[in-house]
Amino acid sequence: MVLFDERGRMRATREPEPAPVPIFTLIRGTSSCAWAVRSDVPEEIAAKLDRVAAQEPPGRDFDSQPLHAAEYQSLAGGTVESGPAFAFPSDLKATSEVVVVDNLGPLARHFRGWTAAEIPGRAPIVAIIDDGYPVSICFSGRISEIAAEAGVETAPTFRGRGFAAQVTAAWAAAIRASGRIPLYSTSLSNTASRAVARKLGLIQYATDWHLV
Repeated sequence: MVLFDERGRMRATREPEPAPVPIFTLIRGTSSCAWAVRSDVPEEIAAKLDRVAAQEPPGRDFDSQPLHAAEYQSLAGGTVESGPAFAFPSDLKATSEVVVVDNLGPLARHFRGWTAAEIPGRAPIVAIIDDGYPVSICFSGRISEIAAEAGVETAPTFRGRGFAAQVTAAWAAAIRASGRIPLYSTSLSNTASRAVARKLGLIQYATDWHLV
């Protein structure tokens, strides 16, 4: 999820500390495609990317490359990154063995790099606790008024116990309770994250294809 300028060009991610956006992004669903170009791409190149993307067929085969992949890369340059995007089934059950973290203190033991200022923008932060401290967390990686995308992290010594799936299910339930749509996406190379999606029975609705 990103922020757009007045021309509909991408300018930043929807995060407490916005990150750089791709040069070009294409999201292929089963029945339609959506795309966007970064705001600093020259208008002539952006217009060509728009014209080509308007001819891109939907991605019924999620594992295939976009039909016009070579042309996008020729126009925009950059390196390809891609991965699946998932929705949560409506009947997903959340575990009761989680707590909500609302301040920086408990995170500091196992999760470094967080700041107090970003806690509200990552809410809800759902955690499994061991010895009084969070050891696996799911939080809002990106959030808007309509939807939120999951971010998941488990401390290294606590991986392989199914904690990531538990906190992700609980986070999704909390997002639904807030009136938003919970979403989950990952990269093709992230086998651990894709395993969480399989365990939860998430439903792939699109493929994200980016030039970065």
